[in-house]
Amino acid sequence: MTDPKSETQTVAHILAHYRTVAVVGLSPKPHRDSYGVAAYLQSRGWRVIPINPNASEILGEKCHATLSEAARHEAIELVDVFRNSDDVPPVVDEAIAIGAKAVWLQLGISNAQAATKAMQAGLYVVQNRCIKIDLREWTP
Repeated sequence: MTDPKSETQTVAHILAHYRTVAVVGLSPKPHRDSYGVAAYLQSRGWRVIPINPNASEILGEKCHATLSEAARHEAIELVDVFRNSDDVPPVVDEAIAIGAKAVWLQLGISNAQAATKAMQAGLYVVQNRCIKIDLREWTP
């Protein structure tokens, strides 16, 4: 998104309305950013669903190999992405297919084509921002 006001409104909407987040690329290693962000979300009462095909459990939660698999067990509102920008399009396709409401691409991650596709499908989209930082700073 290029309009700062609309991006601010999108961030505020996501933080105010969604509490079930699938974290794609969540690492089981505590020193990784994805782990720290997910742990912070959990500490704030969010339901974190790990998406990592190489782990069975992270942060006390069962891991799923894909969003589609996770969506068979949980209703996912938000998809938080810790993957390379080039890996975003199939994640967005899955987010759309499972009926997610929003996609959040973490700091350093953006993909204009995938973002446009998600927005055209009715999803809220945030790119190149850290949800942990925004949640700390956001007040309803």
